[in-house]
Amino acid sequence: MLTIAVAAAGIGFLAFLSQLREAEAKPDRKADGIVVLTGGSSRVSDAMELLAAGYGKRLLISGVHPASAASDISRSLSDHQSFLNCCVDLDHSAVNTRSNAEQARLWAHERGFHSVIVVTSNYHMPRAIVEFSHAMPDVILVPYAVVGEKWRDEPWWANSTTMRIVLSEYLKYVAAEVRVRLAALGLDFAPEMSEQPGVLSRRPATAQAN
Repeated sequence: MLTIAVAAAGIGFLAFLSQLREAEAKPDRKADGIVVLTGGSSRVSDAMELLAAGYGKRLLISGVHPASAASDISRSLSDHQSFLNCCVDLDHSAVNTRSNAEQARLWAHERGFHSVIVVTSNYHMPRAIVEFSHAMPDVILVPYAVVGEKWRDEPWWANSTTMRIVLSEYLKYVAAEVRVRLAALGLDFAPEMSEQPGVLSRRPATAQAN
């Protein structure tokens, strides 16, 4: 029994690794909107570049620290000031991947978006897609995986920090998969969050949908 469990865990881990991109590649299609999950190096700047290139009409930056204002982001992305002033929304309420997905769902539905590019780190993308697919099954998801410098410079197993991140993310991914599959069977031990919108900060009046 233990042998079977170990083999299953090994196969699952290999399947997880097969989903991780080793190089960044532009999305193969445009979408109505773009959602970037904060927390990783260059995620927001990459998402802004996609917005500037016309891959989406608007960008939601989800998981912004409550103490951070639009001006803080503006200073770090000065090259894209015009887009920050017209086409970017900030979500201050999401605290984890599941709430990122919930806030993205509310944002997409409010704006009538039927397709969304999801921007996050490559090691985080599998779990993000599980959560987003569960939260918004009626929205087409287009993944854009950000590959960090450490990942590009050396294999993930050669760096102890990267290895811990990958192993930790795999366990979180498995937990998310199990929860979502149980929820599909009506066994949701962690009920969905409130339908009430979270704290979504919009730009001034000029920031309405294009």
